[in-house]
Amino acid sequence: MKNVLIFIFALVISFLPGIFGVFFTPHGANDVWFNALNKSILTPDGWVFSVAWTILYALLGIALFLIIKNTKARKSKTVAYWAFVVQMALNALWSYLFFGLNFVGVALLTLCALIGVTIWMMVEFKSISKGAYYLVWPYLIWLCFALYLNGTILFLN
Repeated sequence: MKNVLIFIFALVISFLPGIFGVFFTPHGANDVWFNALNKSILTPDGWVFSVAWTILYALLGIALFLIIKNTKARKSKTVAYWAFVVQMALNALWSYLFFGLNFVGVALLTLCALIGVTIWMMVEFKSISKGAYYLVWPYLIWLCFALYLNGTILFLN
C-alpha cells in the first residue's frame, strides 16, 4: 500500500504544472490572441498537446517514483529532487508567460532554461536510476519541439 501511495504522490506532483497551465492555455476559438498568431505549419492540433502532455507528465511521475523508490543510490537524491522541482516550476512558468501574459520572447528564454534544467535533472536521475533517466527523454524531445514552435511564433509575429 505504501508503494501505491508513493506512486500516486509522484504522479500528482508531476501533473501540477499541467494543472496550473490549464488556467492559461487556449481552448478552441475562445483564445483570440493565440488564434491570431502566425504559427509553424508543424503546429499540431490542440488535442495533440493534451494527449502529449498527459503522457509526458505521467512519464515524469513514473521517473520520480523510480527515484524515490531507489534504495541503492550511491549518492544523495537531494540534488535530483531539486532539479525535478526547478524544472516543474519552469514548466508552469512557461505556460503563464506564454499564454497568460503573452510574453513570447520571455517564454522562449524560459523554455531554454527549462531544457537546460531538464538535462541537469536527467544527469542526476541517471546516477540514481537509469530507468528514470530514459523516461525523461520523451519530455526533453518534446521540449525541443516546443522550443521550435515558440521560436517560430516569435519570429513570425
